[in-house]
Amino acid sequence: MNERIKNLREYLLDKKHHQFRRTPGELGIQNLSDEYKASGFSPVKRSAACFSAMLEKEQPVILPGEKIVFTRTVTEVPEVFTKEEWDAIKTSHYIHEKGYVCNISPDYAYTLTYGLEARKEEISKRLEDAGLTKDQKEFLLSAYSSLVSLQDCIEKYAQYALSVGETEIATTLQAIKCNGATSFREALQLLRILHFSIWEAGNYHNTLGRFDQYMYPYYIRDIENGVLTKEDAFDLLEEFFLVCNKDSDLYPGMQQGDNGQSMVLGGRSMTGEYLFNELSRMCLQASYELELIDPKINIRVDRDTPAEIYELGSQLTKIGLGFPQYSNDDVVIPGLIRKGYAEEDAYNYVVAACWEFIIPGVAMDIPNIDALSLIECVRDCMEQLKDCPDYASFYSLIEKEMANRLDAMCKKHHNIYMIPAPMMSLLMDGTIERAKDISEGGKYNNYGIHGTGIATAADSLAAIKKYYYEEQKVDYSAWMNALTHNFKEEKELQELLRKEAPKMGQDDDYVDLIARDLLNSFDRALQGRINEKGGVYRAGTGTAMYYIFHATELGATPDGRSADEKIPANYSPSLYIKQKGPLSVIKSFAKPDLKNVVNGGPLTLEFDQSVFRNDESVAKLGMLVRTFITLGGHQLQLNTVCKEKLLDAKKHPENYRNLIVRVWGWSGYFVELDECYQDHVINRIEFGL
Repeated sequence: MNERIKNLREYLLDKKHHQFRRTPGELGIQNLSDEYKASGFSPVKRSAACFSAMLEKEQPVILPGEKIVFTRTVTEVPEVFTKEEWDAIKTSHYIHEKGYVCNISPDYAYTLTYGLEARKEEISKRLEDAGLTKDQKEFLLSAYSSLVSLQDCIEKYAQYALSVGETEIATTLQAIKCNGATSFREALQLLRILHFSIWEAGNYHNTLGRFDQYMYPYYIRDIENGVLTKEDAFDLLEEFFLVCNKDSDLYPGMQQGDNGQSMVLGGRSMTGEYLFNELSRMCLQASYELELIDPKINIRVDRDTPAEIYELGSQLTKIGLGFPQYSNDDVVIPGLIRKGYAEEDAYNYVVAACWEFIIPGVAMDIPNIDALSLIECVRDCMEQLKDCPDYASFYSLIEKEMANRLDAMCKKHHNIYMIPAPMMSLLMDGTIERAKDISEGGKYNNYGIHGTGIATAADSLAAIKKYYYEEQKVDYSAWMNALTHNFKEEKELQELLRKEAPKMGQDDDYVDLIARDLLNSFDRALQGRINEKGGVYRAGTGTAMYYIFHATELGATPDGRSADEKIPANYSPSLYIKQKGPLSVIKSFAKPDLKNVVNGGPLTLEFDQSVFRNDESVAKLGMLVRTFITLGGHQLQLNTVCKEKLLDAKKHPENYRNLIVRVWGWSGYFVELDECYQDHVINRIEFGL
C-alpha cells in the first residue's frame, strides 16, 4: 500500500468526506412524489425522473489523491410514491422488503465494452418499432432519459475536474462518457459510475459479480502494452476497493455493513479451465492490505482447486475479515442445473448480497423471499408425539407441517409489486429487446426460501428418536413439561439432552442423517411449486437475520436448548455443543445432499485468533477448507475472533472502530451492530486447529 492509498484510506475511515453530504430536504427534493402524483407520472417515469433529480443535485467531489471519482453527496433516495399511493399499492400487492429491485447481479461487462452512447442507440433503434405498446415506449424513453442524466453528471464531474486542475481525471471521464472503456483505469472508473448509479436509483444489495473475469481483459492488455506496470494496476485496484467503502453507510440493509457489495473470484469454466487469474490474486492482496469490510470476497472452488488458492484465502481469514466465503462448483453447478438453469448460466453463477446463488445479467430471482423455521416445525408437532406409535409416523408429521407452512408462504407471495428500475434494467440482458423493465421479470424468476435452525431441529429429532422411541427413557409428559416450563423442573433431562444426546457437528451419523432427511424433505416440499412469474422455489440452508427473529418466540426446544438461547446462524452447529474440533463439524455438515438446497447458506465456523501463530496454521486452515469442499460441502465462511476483545469492544467501542466480524452472510464493524448480533457473535463456539 503506497502513501497515496494510505492517506486516502485514513481520510475515508475518518469520514472526512461526510462534510459534503446533504439531505433531500436541504436540496429541496424531499417532496418529489407529490409533484409526480400531480403530474400523473407513471411509475417508470417517476423512477427515471427521481434518478435525474438526484444526479442533478449531486455535487462533484474529488477527494485528496483520488484517481477514481464519484462520491455520493445526496444522502437519501426520495420516495417516488406518496404515502397514500404506496398504502394503496400495498393493499393489493405483496411487497418484498423495501419494494425496490434488489439483490441481483447486473451485467456490467456489456456496458463497459460498448459504452453508454451505444446503449442509447440501441434504445433509439428499438423505438422505431411501430408495434410497441404505450407502456413499452414509456419504459424505453425512461431508460433513455436515465442514460442522458448519467452522461450529464459525468460531464459535470469532468468540468469540475478541469476547474481544479485534475486533467487526468477529466480526460478519463470524457473518454467513458460516451464510449466503452479502453484501459484498466477507464474500466474501473466506468464500473464505479455504473455501480454508483444503481444505488442512486434506489436499488440496493448490488453485487460486483465476477469482477476478476470481466475486468481481466483490461488489466492484461494494459500490462502487455506497457500502459501500466503491475504496481500501477495494483494501486488503482486498491483505490477501487477503497471507493466501495465511501458511501456504504448510505446503502440500506438490516445492519450497517449489510450492503451486498460481494465480489466473486475464480470458478471453473464449461471447458474445465480454472479461471483464477493474476487479477484474482491481486484482489485478495488488496483486501489483505486494506483490511476493510468491502468488497466482500467470495471464491469459487472445487475438488481440483490448487491448495495455494485455499492458503491465499486463509490469509484473509487470519486477519479477521470474515471472508473469503467459499462456494463449491462441484455442488452448486449441478444443483442449479437441477433447478432448471441452463448449463452456461449455471457455470456463470455468482453469489447475491450474502450467499444465495444467482446468475448475473439474466436473473430476476428473489433469493431471500422468506424463511422456514425447521425447528419450529418440530416443536409445533410435539403435542402430537403421544399419538405417533413410531419415529417414522412422527417424522411424517414434521413433513406435513413443513408443507403447510410453505403453502401459506407461497400463497402470500402473490401479486408482487416492485418499483420500476430503468437504470438497473440497462444493466440486465434483454430488457431493451423486450422493452420491459427488469422489475417485471427476467430469464429466471425463481424464489429462495431460507431454512433456519437445521442443527437445532436435527438434534431435537435425534433426541426424540433415541430417548422417546428407542430407549423409552423420557416419557411424553416429562418432555412436554420441560418445553412448557423451559426446563424449570426438568434440569436432569436438560443436562441429558445437552450433554449426552447426539449433536450435529460431532460426526455422528445418527443425527447427521436426520439432518439430511430434513433438508431433503424441505426440498421435496417445494418441488412442483411455480410462482406467479413462472419461476420455481429453491430451498436453502442460510438464515439471514431470521436466526434472531425465529429464536425470539420459539420457546425451549427438545434438544435441551432454553427459551432464551439463540439458534445458530446459517448452516452451523448449535451454540452449546460439546465440540470435537472443526474437522468433525465439517464431516457432519458435508453429509446431506447439498445440491438439493441450492439457494445456499454457508457452514459458519469461528476460530480463536490465537491459533494463527505461524504460516503452518494458515496452511492447516486451507487444508480444512479443502477437506470440506472435497467431502461435498457447498459453502463455507470462516470468522477469526477474540472473545476478550469483543467483550471489551462492547464496553469501549471508541477503541475498536475497525474491529471486523462476520455476522450472517456479510462482514461488518462490530461496534456498529445491534447488541443482539454482537452477543450472538460472542456466544458462538470458537475452534482451534
